Amino acid sequence: MKRLVIALMTLLPLAAMSQSNVWTQGAPDAVEAKYDPKYLAGAVPEVEGRVVFETTIAAPGKSRDQLFEATQKLMKDLVKSPGQLEQSQLAIADREKGQLVANIQEWLVFKSTALVLDRTRLLYHLIAECSDGMVKLQMMRIVYIYEEERDPQTFRAEEWITDKYGLTKKKNKLARVSGKFRQKTIDRKDFLFEKFSSELTK
Repeated sequence: MKRLVIALMTLLPLAAMSQSNVWTQGAPDAVEAKYDPKYLAGAVPEVEGRVVFETTIAAPGKSRDQLFEATQKLMKDLVKSPGQLEQSQLAIADREKGQLVANIQEWLVFKSTALVLDRTRLLYHLIAECSDGMVKLQMMRIVYIYEEERDPQTFRAEEWITDKYGLTKKKNKLARVSGKFRQKTIDRKDFLFEKFSSELTK
């Protein structure tokens, strides 16, 4: 029994590491992020009361079909990438309209050590609208399912990471609990938008 316990303890760090978000490497830790302007007022945009992150990627000289093909490949790669849950899928690929929609479910990891794994299930839609020389990319319909292994709690982005809920009353730092959701969501959005932009503009 003693040998079994020792063996399990040696595996714990590996299990924790496997749960970490590789794409967050280099991002500020929770202490640094708390006062970082990148995460403060205005960082989470709302459109008609809904949280919608969006960017327009300019790709001069590329046709709608070329951009559709490239974007479709990126989305297919995304839903199969490490950290994605089995529910992730490319739901819509309408070549005629140049529209693609991926339904994403993945883990956002807040802390991962040998003894602690703090994470949330993140659900969102990633929507791309392709036209000649341009792709409009949106991340929206964001939902979190937290502590689902113990006492599941579900939060919509609109009631959890906006300036009203994700920051302190003075709006000068991240809120104690919801702030970590706000930070990691912004980090994830930045990674995805930068990834798509770099690939589509090659």
